[in-house]
This record gives sequence, C-alpha cells and structure tokens, in this order.
Amino acid sequence: MIKRRPVVVVLAAGRGQRFRGTGHKLEQRLGGGTLLSRTVAHALETKLRVVVVSSEKLAPMVSNLVAASDLIKVPELTSRGRPNPLGMGFSIAAGVAATGDAEGWLIVPGDMPLLQPATLLAVAEAIEQYPVAFAQYRGQRGHPVGFSAELYSELVALEGDEGARRLLARYPAQPVEVDDAGVLVDVDTVEDLARLRGEQARETLGSSR
Repeated sequence: MIKRRPVVVVLAAGRGQRFRGTGHKLEQRLGGGTLLSRTVAHALETKLRVVVVSSEKLAPMVSNLVAASDLIKVPELTSRGRPNPLGMGFSIAAGVAATGDAEGWLIVPGDMPLLQPATLLAVAEAIEQYPVAFAQYRGQRGHPVGFSAELYSELVALEGDEGARRLLARYPAQPVEVDDAGVLVDVDTVEDLARLRGEQARETLGSSR
C-alpha cells in the first residue's frame, strides 16, 4: 500500500530536435494514439495525480486527458520574443513548482509510451524510504526517476538540459528492478519510431495467430 502520493510529472515541452520526421515526435502515431497520449494514459492508470508540462503547440493533444489545472503550458518564446529555455531541467522545475504540496514526484519523459503503470507505482513506493529512486530493467537504469518531497527546493532550481543528473549524483539513488523493458524505450529519432512500430506490428500479428 502506497502511503505517500507522489505526482507524476510528464515532460512534453522539449523541441525534440533529433527527430527529423514530419511534425513533433510526440505527435507521432503509435497504435491507437500518439506517443504523448499513450505515455499520459499509462500514467493515469496508476490513479496518481498526473501533471503534464507541455509546449503550447502540443497541449491540445492531452487537454482531454488531464484537468486544465494539471496542464502546464510553457510559452515557446519569452516576453522579448526569444526562444524559451525548454530544457529538461526547466520542465522538471516547472512541474514541481506547480505541485509544491505533493509528497514526491515521478519524472516521466513524454516519449515513453511503453512504460507500465506498475513500474510507476513501484518507484512511488520506493521514495517512501529513499530520497531518490529509479526504475531499472535487467540492471539498466531507466525511467521514471522518483524524488521525495524533501528535494523540492533543489528540483525547482533545475534549469537547462541537464535534467536531474546532479541530484542523482549527490543523493543515494535506489534502483527498483522491474520486469518492464519500457523503462528503457524512448523515441528520439525517426529510426527509433520505425523500430517501435515494427515491434508493435509483430506483437499484434503474433497475438492474432
């Protein structure tokens, strides 16, 4: 039984510059939804509160999945018309700052559509005892990464593209071994997407036989 109820923060404000296909990578279709909508849907299955930090352009994709108060829209341009610093650290800080009363946070990149609800719950349970915990599959570190409430001030100070790596280096991080290869599967390139679609097609074909 999970006593502490962390918030799942789904990161969807990045520009996805390594993806060279048509449109943003999070808009790409996989199965019955987009990469982002599938990631968010799996997070919602945990019954934990889910907050999405999104660019204004991508926000409509999940506006029907989460409450308006749980959709944090980050402007792509500053008040001076310059690009906003939409790195992972900036997005984590925005999501944590908007949920300051949470009892911890699980950080999930928006391009991880195979990540299973049970994995999120396992990491949520771990941060009842540890300041930092992360999912791993067969010894390989993946997502989500969980942070307890005591790290609030350091999380809201993150910026740039470094994400939370320096916190992982500073605090003892508890690995949570899970039977979920989805903790390692993200989509950065067109090739990643093609490979994932191929795997999904083979699974569908196999199950129909």
